[in-house]
Amino acid sequence: DVSVQAQVLNLMMDLQDELGLTYLFVSHDLSVVNQMSNRVIVMYVGRVAETGPPQALFKDPKHPYTAALIASLPKPDPENRHARIIPEGEVANPANPPSGCYFHPRCPFVVDHCRQVAPPLEEIEPGRFVSCHRAREIELVI
Repeated sequence: DVSVQAQVLNLMMDLQDELGLTYLFVSHDLSVVNQMSNRVIVMYVGRVAETGPPQALFKDPKHPYTAALIASLPKPDPENRHARIIPEGEVANPANPPSGCYFHPRCPFVVDHCRQVAPPLEEIEPGRFVSCHRAREIELVI
């Protein structure tokens, strides 16, 4: 029930403020992640794809998987509709992941280098890290 969820989340935030708590909050509910987090880590098949403050990640994702996740969020404003980004193919098997970037079989921006070499997690701006060989050259529209 949404009202109970809101009460629990508000209680968690109040306790965090009062007691100086830190939470490791794991969720697929991106609206809750945005509300609850000071820092977000987006993972794909057990690897960090992107990390940073939620305001930056949700406004300007740098990894194609992050962009697809954010594009999946419903927009309540009919004037602000956007196309959904639906990665093709199947999610990689964590027990037998592909070589290189784990997202390469589903990525619309893949090049040969992605298939061969796992991208390092690089700081692309202060406090923002992304694991994508092409993050500085591709423009992700959400």
